[in-house]
Amino acid sequence: MKPFSHTTRTHWLQQLTTANYDVIVIGGGITGTGIALDASTRGLKTLLIEMQDFAAGTSSRSTKLVHGGLRYLKQLEVKLVADVGKERAIVYENAPHVTHPEWMLLPFYKSGTFGQYSTSVGLQVYDFLAGVKKSERRKMLSKEEVLAREPLLNQEGLVGGGEYVEYRTDDARLTIEVAKRAHEQGADLLNYMKVNGFLYGDEGRLNGVEMTDQLTGESYYTHGKVIVNAGGPWVEQVMGMDEPIEGKKLLLTKGVHLVFDRSNFPLHQPIYFDTPDNRMIFAIPRNEKTYVGTTDTVYDADLKNPQITEEDKQYLLHAIKTMFPDAAVGMNVIESTWAGVRPLIQQEGKGPSEISRKDEVWESSTGLLTIAGGKLTGYRKMAEEIMDIVSKKLKSEGMPVRPCVTRNLRLSGGEFTHSSEYRPYVENRATELTKLGLSFQDGLNIASMYGTNTDQVAELVSRTNPVSPLPLAIQLTLLYAIEYEMALTPVDYFMRRTGAIFFDIHWVEKWMQPVIDYMNDILNWSHQQTEQFTEELEARISDSKGYPKG
Repeated sequence: MKPFSHTTRTHWLQQLTTANYDVIVIGGGITGTGIALDASTRGLKTLLIEMQDFAAGTSSRSTKLVHGGLRYLKQLEVKLVADVGKERAIVYENAPHVTHPEWMLLPFYKSGTFGQYSTSVGLQVYDFLAGVKKSERRKMLSKEEVLAREPLLNQEGLVGGGEYVEYRTDDARLTIEVAKRAHEQGADLLNYMKVNGFLYGDEGRLNGVEMTDQLTGESYYTHGKVIVNAGGPWVEQVMGMDEPIEGKKLLLTKGVHLVFDRSNFPLHQPIYFDTPDNRMIFAIPRNEKTYVGTTDTVYDADLKNPQITEEDKQYLLHAIKTMFPDAAVGMNVIESTWAGVRPLIQQEGKGPSEISRKDEVWESSTGLLTIAGGKLTGYRKMAEEIMDIVSKKLKSEGMPVRPCVTRNLRLSGGEFTHSSEYRPYVENRATELTKLGLSFQDGLNIASMYGTNTDQVAELVSRTNPVSPLPLAIQLTLLYAIEYEMALTPVDYFMRRTGAIFFDIHWVEKWMQPVIDYMNDILNWSHQQTEQFTEELEARISDSKGYPKG
């Protein structure tokens, strides 16, 4: 694997003004990185520009599921369910180290949205549309079977349940693995680079971008044949630098999640349940934690760091206590939180929960292509769709463009012949990593997170510092994040390379200062940068606890 680091970034910056790209992608979330991967595998010279870190927006703040959208069947979104349902299996096979199948339990109650018959039929249709393999098709359960699986559930009015497979993921790590694979295929990807405006050529057609390095304040420009706007919640802001498109408007909604220690909320398996106001909520065990979400409220505030309100927390706590009356949850035991903003395409007369999650592609008169809407699960298909449009344009100008190959393209770290190889691989590598001085558990954690890149992580042992206060496992993952995952700040490491701010906040607080010092030694920050990055980390920790600073 090629280095993907601050040094690589500096090299790309030095060549920007003389480069001429075939495709420039604005936005480094899952959609943008997916487009960069598709473009680079078609043989196109590709640049991706992200104003924050990769996955810093919606793509690190989702419910962390590669799921087929069962609830969209209620809205008769048949094609959407079929498409994203099939994509689940593709994402899993291409990245089994960041996508894990789990049996989801859907209990139904006498007064609930779902009944026994509708659940059975709905799940059966879901299996058919999504092309679910036989071993993962739905099971119908009696009340006694449901309670045997999850004793914490409210027994009053419980009739039975359905069980079906969904895929748990780490959304930010999935995005990073897509970005790394795009880099391996020849794409240039710049985080912390903000587009300020566009360049135009003959007849007012777009042919480049102006941008500013958010770390140094330096300005750059570069040229490209086709520019794709995949800015997520920021797509309208990007469009506003070009020209507005009449009749196309986003509705931004906020989703909130709460995290508890498993000792307070000892959930056995993921649960999908409905609320009195017809919201569907997930409660999901993950290692030693259980997280619950999501809400769906219209949002028009800070997009970079959406905040949790007391009302948000009370809503989810009430939902939890209604469904799990004996769970020891309350304000005092919320360990961490996160909020994400969904960029939905506004539909007249429909509320946030009713709006379609389908994606759409728009083109301005100057040639700017914008993609909006869609779901995490469908990122690869979305990229294929928009790159088919780009390919058609470039072919009409005489450029050779290869066909899409991403359906069977393994992501970085997921280079197994079949997903079934993942578990034995992890066990084997964990044992091997103990020879470096790591505990078996640390070995398991590293091998399960990095998949087939584990050996590359291990090779960094020669660069670790034996007198550092940081344990060997942290040094290895931190070095790997810096050298091969373009981590440039402590928040990059703690939030998007490890997910620890969300799922192990006390660990972050314990190791934050040694990590800052270690990164400073490698990246040689100025005093001002060190202060800035420290303040940003403190702010994100405070946000995660639900008590934003200032």
